[in-house]
Amino acid sequence: MTILIVEDEEGIANFLKQGLEEEDFKITIAKDGEQGLKLALTQHFDLLLLDWMLPLKSGVEICTTFRKKDTQTPILFLTAKDTVEETIKGLKAGANDYIKKPFHFDELLERIKVQLRNVSNTPNKLIFGTITMNIDARRVTKNGIEIPLTQKEFDLLEMLIKQKENVCKRTDIIKKVWDIHFDYKSGVIDVYINALRKKLNLAEGNAQIKTIRGVGYIAQERKK
Repeated sequence: MTILIVEDEEGIANFLKQGLEEEDFKITIAKDGEQGLKLALTQHFDLLLLDWMLPLKSGVEICTTFRKKDTQTPILFLTAKDTVEETIKGLKAGANDYIKKPFHFDELLERIKVQLRNVSNTPNKLIFGTITMNIDARRVTKNGIEIPLTQKEFDLLEMLIKQKENVCKRTDIIKKVWDIHFDYKSGVIDVYINALRKKLNLAEGNAQIKTIRGVGYIAQERKK
């Protein structure tokens, strides 16, 4: 599970990073609101943990802008605000929960786990740049527009995205997507990869499927 922490106080950010990594979360830290918003919009995270008061952009601004793109990813606020009005403001911006500073790490951890459990009860979703896969509905969209895929195209894309940033070997693709044993050098995989690139218009946007010659393929998001 991946968490983006947007926190400008280095001591708090490092404390959270250490504690959450010990719980097997993968942590990315942003030290100001602009960097945090850019990361949130261009990379996939399972949860956002936002400080309320940040340089350049506030946590509320990040939350409001992010919710225009993603309505599912849980957002938790870390805040010293303690008035009902401020709490309501954060929730209206799209936050799922908040915890007041100073806080106990164990309480924060449980709040994070609750939000991630809630997400697990919603349709299984994968994000790849501007491409979204709804696994339960077997539906793929790009920028909100549905892209029709065949069963094998869908299965192949799902495997690539689930192993995003890691190479998928041709032998593993054959076993998992086709579930049969035949010459892994067969050009059938290349045909399907090219079909995905064309249908998803991967020449544009920040998502790409790269060929690793002699090995397999890797789904990556282009760095801006």
